Order: sequence, then structure tokens, then C-alpha cells
Amino acid sequence: MTIRPLPLSFDTVILNGTVVTASDIAKYDIGITSGKISLLAPANSLSSAPATRTIDAQGGYVTPGGIDAHVHLAEPQLFGKGQAADDYKTGTRSAIAGGTTTIIAFAPQDKSSPSLLKALDETAAKAEGVAYCDYSFHMLLAVPTPSVLTEFKILRERGISSVKIYMTYELLQLRDNQILDVLLQSRQDGITTMIHAENGDMLSWMTDQLEKRNLLEPKYHATSRPQILENEATGRAIALSQLIETPILIVHVSSPLAAGTIRDAQTKGLPIFAETCPQYLFLTREDLAKPGYEGAKCVCSPPPRDGVDDLEGIWRGLQNGTFTILSSDHCPFEFDNAVAGKKAAIEADAPLGRFKYIPNGCPGVETRLPLVFSEGRLSPTKFVEVTSTNPAKLYGLYPQKGALIPGVSDADLVIWYPEEGLDEFELRNEMLHHNVDYTPFEGRRGEVVWDRDNGGVVGESGYGQFVKRGRSEFVQELGAWDPEKF
Repeated sequence: MTIRPLPLSFDTVILNGTVVTASDIAKYDIGITSGKISLLAPANSLSSAPATRTIDAQGGYVTPGGIDAHVHLAEPQLFGKGQAADDYKTGTRSAIAGGTTTIIAFAPQDKSSPSLLKALDETAAKAEGVAYCDYSFHMLLAVPTPSVLTEFKILRERGISSVKIYMTYELLQLRDNQILDVLLQSRQDGITTMIHAENGDMLSWMTDQLEKRNLLEPKYHATSRPQILENEATGRAIALSQLIETPILIVHVSSPLAAGTIRDAQTKGLPIFAETCPQYLFLTREDLAKPGYEGAKCVCSPPPRDGVDDLEGIWRGLQNGTFTILSSDHCPFEFDNAVAGKKAAIEADAPLGRFKYIPNGCPGVETRLPLVFSEGRLSPTKFVEVTSTNPAKLYGLYPQKGALIPGVSDADLVIWYPEEGLDEFELRNEMLHHNVDYTPFEGRRGEVVWDRDNGGVVGESGYGQFVKRGRSEFVQELGAWDPEKF
């Protein structure tokens, strides 16, 4: 056993903190050296330690930095009208301001492109040298040809260990046989497969029925995508996963009905993981029915559901472990923009817009952590688990990220100061750091909890680095798939 001497001095010391990980809460001082956690010491024991900077946590919670594993930045037009409002500079600036220190965004494959590697290179170039926080990428897979699937091995070598596929959207929708091809290759190469589970054919049919009746306003976006549509696709995705005997992650689950299907699969021991987002904890379809065109601000897919009972169902799934992670699905579009924003769906014969053309998505990378933390419905350890530790484990970043292990973990920390002495505020969009002209969570109340002593974002554009990822910690090495078992 090698005993390492303690540092003679630290770059930063954090005093008087209540340190929270996914498993423990205890009072510690923290010593940081060269960007790493170097020491967890008993409370007040480092008060006289030499340090370049000393921070008094004042008894507040000190947690690992948030990991937002579902962020859309600087993406091309993939879903029809609309252009992403945030690039890697503004999006990561917003992330940092909200306590998120690592994001995983998407590198989208164009339908006409024969290569995922080209998409990865193009996306990496957009992020390099401008990000405020660390970042990685999921590959967004549109054309799973045999040659594309052979690139999975190279992706792993380059530190990319996840792909996302869609069961809806004309430009991206894969048929079941294509999904099986992806799952088989993912099993072989240790890739985590993320699935957007909505039945695209049912959605198209429902949209046609509503248009025939001239039901076009934003509120009908929710009508076109009922819970049964999400649940059917979720059940089918689980069946496809079960055939290949490989894990999947169902992303941005909005429906308690689908959450129940996922829970049933998990109780049978199937490797099914799930993600939800704040919009399904705080918004309902009533938000899509706001006067005029205001409801378009809350159009996202899947849509917010019917009411309080549905919100409670999603909260319950977070609390009982049905949802492995909580991400933002930050998908930013300007509202007051008739060319590339939400108002692009307004036409002369549809003054309140055509819901099928409203760019789908809401901003949320900055508000994800404060909204859920302030609500107080998750224990501190569960909060860290679903917003930091589990994303790190699921996507091959643990224990570099999502933990506070001396000598191993990056010193990505968030201090949640105690409420005493903090000013209560009403959330306004002008407080935020994204490049979007609204937030769907406008008017919610909370407390100022971030960098109050230093005037906001203190990092610099370009500080964030690409982080290579390994395979998921939740999945053991799988042997060869044997069809004869069936």
C-alpha cells in the first residue's frame, strides 16, 4: 500500500460544507489541487491550511457538479422549421450558471451522410475552444447502414459510448428491423442506445385527423401525441431490447403510463433505464393552452401531460428509481422569431400557428438543477444520484465525474447555500444566460443559490474540455448474441 503525503498547500479549500454524494451526507472540508479533489477532511480542520483561495460554504450542501446528459446545441434543422438558438458558447455558459459542469450534447448524422465520424468531427469543431464547461457527445443516428454500424468500434476508441435513435420524425424514424441492427451492434461494441419512444405512424395519423378538423393551435400538439402513443413505442422498444438481450435507455419520458411499463420491465430484471425532464415535473397541457400563441413556448416532445396526477406520477418515478437520470432536454428556440423560432409556424391562414410546424423543444439547461432542488421533493442524496452520479455511471464518466473521491474525481462542485440570508426571487428570463428570449418556467419562485459573491459566471469561454467516455457502469460485458435461444 502506497501512502501519499498530503499537499503542503491547496489551490482551493472549501470550509464548513455539508458534503452530499449519492450515498452519504457528512460535514467535511475539501482540499482541491490541480483541478482534482485532493482531500476530504473533518469539518474545520483545513481552516488554517495554505490555499490560493478559500470558500466558506456556511453549512450549505456541497455536491458534485451536475451532469446534463441531454442537451441540443448548434444543431442543423432536423425536425422541420426552427434553428437552435444556443451554440456551445451560450449553451455551456447557461449550464455553468445553473450548476451543471458537464454536458453531453448530440452530434447528428445527416440523412445523406454515409458516416458518423464526419458528424462527430463537424460537431466537435463547433465546441472546441468555446465551451465554459466540460462536454461530450452522443451520436444521433439517422442511417444505420452496415458501414455506419462498423464505425461503433471507432467511436468507442474516440471516447464516444452512446447513440440515440428515433421511433418518430420522418427524417430520423427507424423501422423495427433497423433498431434491431443498432441494438445488436451496440451489444457487440459496448454502446449505450438511447431511444426516443413515440409511435411515428400513430402520430402522423393523429395529426392528419386534427388538421382535417382545422384544429391547429399549439394546444393540439398534446392532443396529437396521447400517452398511449408514447406507451406503445416504449413497450415495443423494450421488446426489441429483450430480443437482443441488450440494455436501452428510454429518453425524456413524460407519461406515467409509459413509466409504469418501464417499471414492470425493470421488476422483471430487464436492463431498461429511463430518463425524465423538469418539464414533465412542472408543466401540463394547460401550459400549451395559454391565450393566443403563448402555448407554443411549452411545445416539446413528448408533450407535458394532463394535470397534477400525471406530474405526481413522474415525481414518483424519480423517487422510486424508475428514472435513472434527470436531464433537461435543452432544445432552445427563440419565441419571437418568425424565421427560425417558434413563430415560424404562424401562417396567414393559421394566425395561431400550425402545431405540427412549431419547433419542438424548450430551454432548460440552466434551470434544471435549481428548479428540482428548490422543490425539495427529492432527498439530497437522491438529487445527486439522478442529476450527477447516475448520468456519470450510465455514460462512462464515473468516477472522474459524479463523485467526490480524492485523487480521482474532478473538482466539479456546486455549493447550495442555506436559505437563511438569501433573497427570494421570481424567475425571469433576463436572469438566465442562454440565448433564448423566454423560459417556460417564468414566474416560479426560488432562492439565489449560485456564486452570489462573485457576480455570476466567473469562468471563461474555452475552459471546458472534451471528456472521453468508457462503457456504461450499469452494464456488464455481454457475450455473443445467440438467436438459437429463441
